[in-house]
Amino acid sequence: MTGQDDVQDIMQDDNATTAAEQVATAPAAPRTPLRVVFMGTPGFAAVILRHLLEWDGCEVIAAYTQPDRPCGRGQQCRPPEVKLLAIEHGVPVYQPLNFKTEEAVAELRSLRPDVLVVAAYGLILPQSVLDIPRLGPVNVHASLLPRLRGAAPIQRAVMAGDAVTGVTIMRMEASLDTGPMLLQKAMGIDINDTAGDLHDQLADLGGRLLTVALGKLADGTAVVIPQDNDRATYAAKLTKADGLIDWNRPAAQVHAHIRGVTPWPGAYCTIQREGQKELRVSLAPGRIGPLRSDAPEYEGAAPGTIVGLVDEQLAIACADRLYLVDSIRPADRKPMDARAFLCGYLNACECDGGLAVCV
Repeated sequence: MTGQDDVQDIMQDDNATTAAEQVATAPAAPRTPLRVVFMGTPGFAAVILRHLLEWDGCEVIAAYTQPDRPCGRGQQCRPPEVKLLAIEHGVPVYQPLNFKTEEAVAELRSLRPDVLVVAAYGLILPQSVLDIPRLGPVNVHASLLPRLRGAAPIQRAVMAGDAVTGVTIMRMEASLDTGPMLLQKAMGIDINDTAGDLHDQLADLGGRLLTVALGKLADGTAVVIPQDNDRATYAAKLTKADGLIDWNRPAAQVHAHIRGVTPWPGAYCTIQREGQKELRVSLAPGRIGPLRSDAPEYEGAAPGTIVGLVDEQLAIACADRLYLVDSIRPADRKPMDARAFLCGYLNACECDGGLAVCV
């Protein structure tokens, strides 16, 4: 993946969001540190909180995060990553179910924050909450708004085959991700980047960009740019069903889809084997293989057909090319290499074509 270390102001043209000529260097700390209430829950938010804790331009006076919830097979409660980090640094933690009661809103108001910083919090904030901070509520969003508003911008950008993504710092409004933008920074998406790869990179970029935006808010130099609603798209939350691979698509789209659902929910398909029950398998990202038209033995294979091994990788027919996978995980089993899978599950150690079909 490619990216730049500098942080820049934003401009917009008809085709894309681009960086302005003026480069904003590391922000100078305000004379009086900003009183910041942070709101976030998962690892993405924890990375951003860490940037705030390390910046001397603010004091994080409280961290709001979702309540501990059962997870995993044992259904044991695990604290959110933001909570763990806040406790580590002595920051008071609040975990309201929502802000539908006046008590919850009054408790937040009593903290007298200058700024609310929100990143992947997971709760809807009513206008009564957004009106509390002196300098307003600020959100860190992992896309180049107005593209990909919503819950899953990182995954959807990869699944769409986008070549560029980024982070936007915006003022919050009651409606979803529609607020005016303070700063925006683009980052390239490599052909083999997964959503997991971008998650970590964008979280770090978001934390660095956020401190620049807060410095501008503190010294009164912040400039906001309204979003162009006509260019808005929506990034719907992922479900487990989003992991299903459609082999009828071109191999480049299959590759983008698999990368976008890695690590969660994970890419999968069901293999139909003659005389045996169907087998569900999970696939790690592979690579785009040769054109089927370049190899007569593959040209007539229906999409989803496992045609054998190519360069010791499992070759599956797509609409135009083969898709090559070197790691396959049968349901409730450990990952295995392509040759071991063919021998063990398809009884095809010789790797003849047309072994099975993935659906």
